[in-house]
Amino acid sequence: MKDHFYLLLLRGSVTNTILEHALLVFPFVALHIYGYDSDILNVKGSMSLFQVSYFFCLSSFIRRIYNAYLEAAYFSFPKSRTQTPPMEDKRKYDKDIMGRTGEQLKILDSHDRWTMISQFLLNFALYYCIPGFYPAVANSPSEMQYIPEKFMRLILNHYIMSFGMYWAHRSLHEIPLLWKHIHSIHHWAKHPLSRNTYEDHWFDNFFNAIAGHCYAQILMPLDYGTFWFSRIFRILESLEKHSGVSGGFNIAHSLQQWLPYAQMPHHHDLHHEGYKSCNFTFASIGGLWDCLFGTRKRGRYDANHAAAATRQDAMQVSNPDSIDEKMPD
Repeated sequence: MKDHFYLLLLRGSVTNTILEHALLVFPFVALHIYGYDSDILNVKGSMSLFQVSYFFCLSSFIRRIYNAYLEAAYFSFPKSRTQTPPMEDKRKYDKDIMGRTGEQLKILDSHDRWTMISQFLLNFALYYCIPGFYPAVANSPSEMQYIPEKFMRLILNHYIMSFGMYWAHRSLHEIPLLWKHIHSIHHWAKHPLSRNTYEDHWFDNFFNAIAGHCYAQILMPLDYGTFWFSRIFRILESLEKHSGVSGGFNIAHSLQQWLPYAQMPHHHDLHHEGYKSCNFTFASIGGLWDCLFGTRKRGRYDANHAAAATRQDAMQVSNPDSIDEKMPD
């Protein structure tokens, strides 16, 4: 098995690469056939189908670019790693750098295909069933949101999304049936890298999309520009927390350090080890819900001489009884 980071334009297999590109191209083919101004394809009050399709293409491209960037940082700057995987054990048992066997990688490859198909269906179901879910460009001053409103909506949207994803993620750990048949697949990676971010059971990704982004956009709608920023920021944040490096390389995490109880990738890195012992650090965007519901741990805060330790990490070190800091077995 190869330990170097993935090729920029390829997925785990040729079949999955072809499928992904086919799904991305399909809407453009439909637009070419029916016309870019077609009332059949475009939804009133939403982005045009061309804009939505372009958004998904750009998101895919950003995932490739940022994944390559984070994995290059991991392999080029070992001192910034949250931990160093025990390579000898992996070679002995024929595992990849994240601790997964060849058979497990084949299973993940299958789920990757179903993730692409289910996400494609979900995304376009939202587009056609909930007009305005993908917000249109404001056409008049009365439709525009000014900067203070944009900012407040963005923060509230992210906390609503994070709340839904917190409980979705926590339920996947604490309900034995969901852990055994769905979420444990993601935790085959004991030492995650950014490529591991979306390598889940297909229903795991589907469940999180509904519990997070879908409800957040319905309950606290964002305008056109803020929607794009929010989704791209979330891509960066998701990739970073699985990156295995914690520090200045993490653009999204560095930008959110002013949020209460903000976390860094070293928190999620520790989360990936073990079974019930990893029932902590569930939140995305900041770390407020982990603190409120008692599931925050300081993780590998001392990695790289604590260069990426947060204010809350320092407080927990000085007052270890504030939150149970028992390390996983």
